Amino acid sequence: MIDDKAALANFSRVRVAMILTDPRAEDNPIVYVNSAFERTTGYARSAVIGRNCRFLQGENTQKEHVDKLRHAIEHAEDVTVDILNYRADGRPFTNRLIIAPILDSNDEVIYFLGIQKEMYDTEREEDRANALLLKVRSRVQEDLGMVLDSFSAQSDDDPISFDAMTRRLECLQLVYESMQLSDEQARMGNGIDLGALVSRVASGIAHDESRSGIRYIQQVEPMIVNPDAAVRISILLSEVLSNAFSHAFERMEEGFVEMRMSRLAAGGLRMTVTDDGVGLPQNVPFPDPNTVGGRLIQTLTEGLDATITPVRGAAGTVVMIDVPVGITDI
Repeated sequence: MIDDKAALANFSRVRVAMILTDPRAEDNPIVYVNSAFERTTGYARSAVIGRNCRFLQGENTQKEHVDKLRHAIEHAEDVTVDILNYRADGRPFTNRLIIAPILDSNDEVIYFLGIQKEMYDTEREEDRANALLLKVRSRVQEDLGMVLDSFSAQSDDDPISFDAMTRRLECLQLVYESMQLSDEQARMGNGIDLGALVSRVASGIAHDESRSGIRYIQQVEPMIVNPDAAVRISILLSEVLSNAFSHAFERMEEGFVEMRMSRLAAGGLRMTVTDDGVGLPQNVPFPDPNTVGGRLIQTLTEGLDATITPVRGAAGTVVMIDVPVGITDI
């Protein structure tokens, strides 16, 4: 039996390739690839965004495999196929490809997920290799639906920012990698050390999005939670923390951001993200349902049955998130 721990160990930015395509756009183009895709195929992200995946095919790619993929996409079905693809330098490789539709909250197909792994002769008939990828697909398909549904409300006048999409998908993969590391360290079965996970995710965001003059402080208590809660809490925190770094210090040279996570006496946890920046405008709600980030925060908060409270201070903002009991149920 393949569990989440084994699956997540193999799903990272450097091990299993992931792509997303947009069936609502002409010719179902690629809108995202991870680092593992670039490493496996030799194609840079900038060279493939906006293209249909067929450029990976070549003279010896079997038509029946291509037809199988096309049929699955036309009918919004899952499919697995070992297909001969070609790298940017022309070298062929056998690609175990799993395609799965990503649905929004109305069960409409908004993207197709592709999970890809280069297969070697010793692996091609292994049931474990296929089971592992299918487990990855199941986990990622569900989580991506939650994250990407927030993009589906974008209009033609307000196009999707692919940088914004990439940031969220890279964060999700960082969460998976951190979950695996956290689980190995905790040795607690299927439970996840949320303290270690949140610390790594938050530190990564602070490293990527902060700038000179902005100090970052964090204080996190350890807590073992179930994997679903770990994913939602980590992404929720990443959205709130990214928002602080991105918007709190406009026209300011210095400031600080502080993140705390602690247990509540009655069970559950409290997270706070504090900044001493320009503060929330009085006429703008938080979270803002008119933005991708705001919709995602709402979805995650509702999924956790949590409460989120923004406090507009004399200087800066405090966002407090209370997550109730139940997240520790394994």
